[in-house]
Amino acid sequence: MDPIAIHKTLRGKIFIGAKARIKTSEDLATLYTPGVAEPCKLIAKDRSLAYDYTMKGNAVAIVTDGTRVLGLGDIGPEAALPVMEGKALIMQQFAGIDAFPICLATKDEDEIVRTVKAISPGFGAINLEDIETPKVFRIEKRLTEELNIPVFHDDQHGTAMVTLAGLYNALKATGRADGLGVKIGIVGAGSAGYAIAKLLHAAGFCDIVVFDSSGAIHAGRAGLEEYKKPLAAFNASGFTGTLAGFKGADVLISAASPGALPHETIRAMRKPNIVFAMANPVPEISLDEARELSIDVFGTGRSDYPNQINNSVCFPGFLRALLDLRVKKITDVMKIAAAKGIAESVKKPTRDRIVPDAFDKKVLKNIVRRVSEAV
Repeated sequence: MDPIAIHKTLRGKIFIGAKARIKTSEDLATLYTPGVAEPCKLIAKDRSLAYDYTMKGNAVAIVTDGTRVLGLGDIGPEAALPVMEGKALIMQQFAGIDAFPICLATKDEDEIVRTVKAISPGFGAINLEDIETPKVFRIEKRLTEELNIPVFHDDQHGTAMVTLAGLYNALKATGRADGLGVKIGIVGAGSAGYAIAKLLHAAGFCDIVVFDSSGAIHAGRAGLEEYKKPLAAFNASGFTGTLAGFKGADVLISAASPGALPHETIRAMRKPNIVFAMANPVPEISLDEARELSIDVFGTGRSDYPNQINNSVCFPGFLRALLDLRVKKITDVMKIAAAKGIAESVKKPTRDRIVPDAFDKKVLKNIVRRVSEAV
């Protein structure tokens, strides 16, 4: 299927539909004025009733400024719109969520925060998408503190949850379900790498070394950016060298760029080893290279490779849970619970199947159930 042809034919992948039909003057009077005034008066007295009488409880705003779209970089809000429509389409078809692309013609952090706060009354959750780092970290933090609806950043939260789910099953498939003593290297300290490191640490993995373009992130490194300082605390071994010199890892997770995983680092891993190469659409190493390097469990972001670490497995179910439970703030406990729900959707993990298919209907149910138990 030609993506250009299908997008031109559709002229947008989503539309606003109606739940009720206006066929008579009575319908008009009930669904609009004067009947509509009755729920308005109730909501004016108790704003939480907007969840019961309007679409708020099923509505998500997908907010972007177009500064970090896929692997395309800063291409602007108009060019980001096809991606936001795609996210909205997935939410609607996989989880019955009404999601709206909100593409902002500003890169200013303060203006983005003000705008999202101003539109928030009409939504049950905010999904930040494809905003450059580290700006997006500050935006997410500020909105989380200042809003009373959840603020979800898929590049962080979604990627981290699917990665954790994949890791749980990869460890199970290689006979280390308890995860004790696992040594992990994470390549890349952008949105994905940052969030993966934080969630893995929250889930109990204690030996995590995060690498950026300057090498290992550690407490003694001069000039460390503020947002990277928490990552330095996860470096239990105190490793200070380069990725090429990193030896004895059980797990390598890369959210960087093609070629970012040195072969010598993979060869120096302990066996059985686990490597997630998640640059998309071209992973850090190819499937052929993974086979040549005898990687035991290999995952990527590609749908044509085994073990696709794909956010679409996570975000429909997680947002469905946030809306249904009327969550105000997202916590690590919820994210870990969601990861367990994803993982257990694969009943018998193997080295070639550690993540469920996005079309598996059990995934949404398991995420919602697990998050419900955690709230």
